[in-house]
Parts: sequence; C-alpha cells; structure tokens
Amino acid sequence: MEPETLVRDHTIYACVMGSRAFGLATEGSDTDRRGVFLAPTPLFWRFEKPPTHVEGPAEEQFGWELERFCELALRANPNILECLHSPLVEYADDTGRELLALREAFLSRRAYETFTRYAHAQRRKLDADVRAHGAPRWKHAMHLLRLLTSARDLLRTGTLTIDVGDRREPLLAVKRGEVPWPEVEARMTRLAEEGEEAARRSPLPEEPDRRRVEDFLVRTRRASALQPDPYDEVVQGVVGGGRGVGER
Repeated sequence: MEPETLVRDHTIYACVMGSRAFGLATEGSDTDRRGVFLAPTPLFWRFEKPPTHVEGPAEEQFGWELERFCELALRANPNILECLHSPLVEYADDTGRELLALREAFLSRRAYETFTRYAHAQRRKLDADVRAHGAPRWKHAMHLLRLLTSARDLLRTGTLTIDVGDRREPLLAVKRGEVPWPEVEARMTRLAEEGEEAARRSPLPEEPDRRRVEDFLVRTRRASALQPDPYDEVVQGVVGGGRGVGER
C-alpha cells in the first residue's frame, strides 16, 4: 500500500499546526498540516511493514502512524504534544476522537526535560547567529519565547495551551526585530527559571499513563484486524486475471 494511500484513506486525526495554531500567523504564513493515520493491522503481518510516518502528499503536510505517534507522545515530545492539543482540528473520526480524549494520559513531568532540552538546542542556534551576524533569527527567537512560556504554563497548571492569546503582539514585535536582543535574552532566562520552579511544584504526574494508552492501541489494532485485509482484493485480482500454473 502506497504511503499516500495510508494518509488519504486511513487518517484518524488531522490538524493545523505552526503559526496558525499558535495565533501568530501573519500575511503569507504557511499552513502546516499534521495528522495521524492508522495502518490496517494486516499490513504488520507482512515482511514489509507500513511506514512510521509519511511526508505529504500535500505541501507542508506530515503524518505519523498511530503507534509511533503514541510512543513519541508518551516520551513528551514537544512537537507531538502540541499537535495533540492544536486548537485547529480539521478532522477526527471515532478513533481520532478517542485519541483526543486521551490527551491528559500523555502529560507528565517528563515535559520539563524534553521541552527544556529542545529549548536549549534552539538557544544555542540563536547564540551562534548572534556571534556570526550580530543578531538572531528573530522569528526563531519569537518561537523560542513561545515554547518557554507554553512549557512553564503546562508545568504550572497541568494544561498545555497552544494559542498565545494576548501575548500575540509582544511576540510579533520580537519577530519584527523591534525588541533589543539583551531584553529578549532576559525574557528567555526568566522563563527558563520560572519553568524550573514550576517543575518542582507541578500538578502533573511523574510518568504518563502508559497502560491506558496501550489499552487504547491494542483495542484499536484488534478492531482493525477484524476488517478485510487491504491486500485481499489485489491478490484476488492477480489470481483471477492472471495465467494458470505452468502457463507462459
């Protein structure tokens, strides 16, 4: 089965991410689409397994197979958790809605480590830009401030909020380069310190609810296994329309 077919026929959840989901879109902003597809269970019984992710078929579109998506979400991958909490949901079938109902099961204090690690990597890139060019890439600086704020608030409240709300204009001012870099640095440092403090008092559990997520995955795989094998029609077509044994 072609990867594009998996996305087209087996998507269970689709949303918009990036600046549009963050409430930071401006004229000319891209529309980044993300999704989750459920590969039919019989595909896993074959030597060639279905892909864990698919890029496309449209521009700025990316999708994960359900198991891989859940695995990354349990690890508190920032991009995956944000995808699961996008305010711009474009599609969700029954399985997709059940996945959304599990959002809290994926959240844990692990988010502090993963969000912080990602933030440190981005900060190093910004510092390298300043050393090389005298200024950072302001768009990246804006998104790092957004990420640090989101992580701090998640650890404080136990809720992951994607849209920046009334922080939109101050963040866009950073993107336009209207805020001096030392002031932006100070904001980043303060947010990182607040995030560290929030992690010590967070209402989030130490670990995600892996058993609950695994139960959902197993039930979903089992239900899919009871559906017709997607290769049956292909095989029957070849046998029925092909030549008999021994024919040339």
